[in-house]
Amino acid sequence: MNGIWGGMLLVGIVYGVLTGEVQAVSEALFSSAKEAIALCVTMFGVMAFWSGLMEIAKDAGLIEAIVRRLRPVMRFLFPDIPEEHPALAYITTNCVANVLGLGSVATVYGLRAMEALEELEEKRRASGHMPESGMEPDAGPGKKARRKHRVRGTAPRPVPRGTASNEMCNFLILNISSLQLIPMSVIAWRGQYGSVNPTAIVGPGIVATAVSTGAAVVFCRRKNRK
Repeated sequence: MNGIWGGMLLVGIVYGVLTGEVQAVSEALFSSAKEAIALCVTMFGVMAFWSGLMEIAKDAGLIEAIVRRLRPVMRFLFPDIPEEHPALAYITTNCVANVLGLGSVATVYGLRAMEALEELEEKRRASGHMPESGMEPDAGPGKKARRKHRVRGTAPRPVPRGTASNEMCNFLILNISSLQLIPMSVIAWRGQYGSVNPTAIVGPGIVATAVSTGAAVVFCRRKNRK
């Protein structure tokens, strides 16, 4: 990404010099820098406010209560994660933050969830679990190998180091497609750039993210069966 953005800036500057628009390029650079600082200050205030509310909710036990309420949903989406494993709590908190449109807050818990999932995978490797399902040939010649379904409740096959597990892939897909009820970041951006009704994005955002989340859940469930 750094290379892409750097290349775009370089192309723009070179084009401006070749077309004699050096003054316009200079004005755009300074005005954009000023605008970026103003946007950062605005977003900092919004994120600080909602991050503070998240911490208050956490200290008050509200986040823990939400985690307990959503546990059946998490167990449905991540059946191979042990019930009391901290990864489930991190994943749930990440989803709650995403629903509120707090991408910066969600990122923190998302990273913790990935670390917890990697620790879980290390325990699976150390325990030496063998796969409960494997590729077995069909009776007829020339047919493709088929995979037997793994018995529910048994430990899944550990993946090699450096390879994302099913839980990691599922979590990443859900995180990207996450349902958002209050897209605070987008509302703040719209307000910063003079939108007459910054909250007009809420309805379309709910519909779009609900569809994307539903598609993500269906996709993950189908892939897990395979």
